Amino acid sequence: MKKTTLCDTTAIAALTLALVSNVYAADPIKVGVVTPLSGSYAPIGKQVRWGAELAVKEINAAGGVNGRPFELLFEDEEANPPVAVRKSEKLLQQDKVDFLTGTVNSGSTLAVGQLAERNDRILVTTVSYAPSITGAQCNANVFRVNANAFMQSNALTNWLTKNVPGKRYFFIGPDYEMGRSTISAFQKDVARLGGSDTGSTFPPLGAKDFSSYIGQIRAARPDVIMTATAGNDTVRLLTTLKEYGILNDKLTLAGAAGAVTQENIAAMAGAGDGFVSSAGYSTDIDTPDNKKFVAAFKKEFQADPDLFGADTYGLFFLFKQAIEKAGGTTDTAKLRAAMEDASWNTPQGKKTMRKGDHQAIVDMLVVKVKGNDFATVGKVPGEEAVGPDNCDNF
Repeated sequence: MKKTTLCDTTAIAALTLALVSNVYAADPIKVGVVTPLSGSYAPIGKQVRWGAELAVKEINAAGGVNGRPFELLFEDEEANPPVAVRKSEKLLQQDKVDFLTGTVNSGSTLAVGQLAERNDRILVTTVSYAPSITGAQCNANVFRVNANAFMQSNALTNWLTKNVPGKRYFFIGPDYEMGRSTISAFQKDVARLGGSDTGSTFPPLGAKDFSSYIGQIRAARPDVIMTATAGNDTVRLLTTLKEYGILNDKLTLAGAAGAVTQENIAAMAGAGDGFVSSAGYSTDIDTPDNKKFVAAFKKEFQADPDLFGADTYGLFFLFKQAIEKAGGTTDTAKLRAAMEDASWNTPQGKKTMRKGDHQAIVDMLVVKVKGNDFATVGKVPGEEAVGPDNCDNF
């Protein structure tokens, strides 16, 4: 029988350590994606899903993060905060995810953010607009990589008041946190820039019939209608305006970046033509990185990306960078520190995460619908659009 030597023992120990390390290195980095896959906001959720899937496919194909692959776990939040909390709790407690993302409804993001804080996990929204998420209700475990309502309004209203004749504005938004906060931002900026507020209305989220609001809109005689609806709600709103003859050459349609997107534009049958919004992304960004992203997205999904797909795609490269900076760990405190003040490359260009409130600084594009596409007609640097840091909670 061969006698075991010290060299043999050392070799066995080294092999065991290598095997353990390889097993650990192969452990997936789990990301829970709680996003609307049904209901009015399902078109947004589809872009969120696609953006996440493309980024993960590319990162994993290149070796993952320090040898660890990303794993996506999807849950349908139905754009409903209680549902979002229940699904997120399942992902955190049962599936043991390392990150959460995907929430669209701002109420969902605020509610899930509190859950993330209690469970010591990080939530990043790539969609929600409400300024309170990184403002009055900011949370040390919540980050936002997309432009908020203030940033959109700041860029859009400046462009409208300089480039559109007529000063009479009417506002329409869904009756919940995002809709009211976005419309409030629009109203304040329009008033500051000399426009006239002729009225506003707040239909319920998922409203099936907008005809009851036509009389109020006619009576207001607006030059500009600004909306914060999204998904299928925008389709129903704009097609109703077209059906009732509200749309004409003298009226300008404008609003939130999520109102008219690549996912709902075709369903409007031309009713969205001329719609102006301010967004952190457009497919016509003329850079090699964006052209590569658009081509890959089209090849994978036979559709164009919109801002939600692009912002979600870019997020995973922030995750990758933060994990690498933290030494390969998914420890929340170390990841939080690695994400604060981070700069990373996205299809839009470089983004920077502001440490004080966890709001990303994003260049804002003013885009106009032409047919079934968007054309950039203006740009505002992110530093000018972002506004003050109003977070005092951490």
